[in-house]
Amino acid sequence: MKGRTAIITGSSRGIGAQTARLLGSRGANVVVNYFNNAQAAESVVKDIEDNGGKAIAVKGDARDTEDVANIVKQALATFGSVDILVHNAGMQFPFKSFEDMEWDEFIAKTDDELKAAFTSTKAVVPIMKEQGYGKLVYISSGLSHQPMDDFLAHGTSKSALNAFAKYIAQEFADTGITSNIVAPGMVDTDATAHTPEEAKTAYANSIPIHRLAQPEDVAKAVAFYASEDSAYITGSYLPVSGGGEMI
Repeated sequence: MKGRTAIITGSSRGIGAQTARLLGSRGANVVVNYFNNAQAAESVVKDIEDNGGKAIAVKGDARDTEDVANIVKQALATFGSVDILVHNAGMQFPFKSFEDMEWDEFIAKTDDELKAAFTSTKAVVPIMKEQGYGKLVYISSGLSHQPMDDFLAHGTSKSALNAFAKYIAQEFADTGITSNIVAPGMVDTDATAHTPEEAKTAYANSIPIHRLAQPEDVAKAVAFYASEDSAYITGSYLPVSGGGEMI
C-alpha cells in the first residue's frame, strides 16, 4: 500500500482506529476521521507516525456533504490522492423490539447509515475514476444476515448497506474501482463495553472459534480489501465472525 492514501471514517477508536494503524504500518497515508474526540484521533495519528507512517486527523460528520468534501480536500492537499475509502463511522440506533419501536426511530439508523455511505462514496468516486484506481470497503455486520433480539434497526440498516456496496461494485467495476463488505460478528470494543459479560461468554461459546473478535481481526480483513491482494474481487461479503455465519 506504499504511497496509497486511505480515508477511514470514524477511526478515532475501535475497529476504525486499529484499521488506521494497520494500513499505516503497511505504507498507506492515513486520514483519521473523527466526529468529536480530537484527542483520540491525534493519538491514533501519533501511533502511526511513531511506527514510521504518515497520517493526519480531520474532524467531520460522515453524513455531511461539506464535512466530507473537506476531509477529501485535506487528503488531497496533504497526500495528493485518495485511493482507499473505509466506511466505518458508527451510527446510533435504538435497541428495541419491533413492537416497542416507532417508525421515526427505526428509519433514522438506515437513513444515517446510507447517507454516510452515499456521501463519502460520492465524494471519492470521481477522483478514483480519474486515477483508474480505488478501493471501497464498507463495514457491515453479521446481524445483517442473522437476526438477534432488539437489533432490528441496526441489522436492517446494514442489510441495506450490503446492497448499496454491491450496486456500487457493479456500476464501477470497469473503472478500476472495487467495492466490498466486511461484516464482523461481536467485537471487543468500546461499543460492546456495556454488554454483560455473561452475554459475551454465551456468544463466544456459540461460535466455532469460541472467542470474541478483536479490532485487529477486522482490520486485517479490511487491509486485504484495501490492498492489491483483492484486485480481482468486488461485490463480495466477508464475514469476520469466528465461523459464526456457518451456524
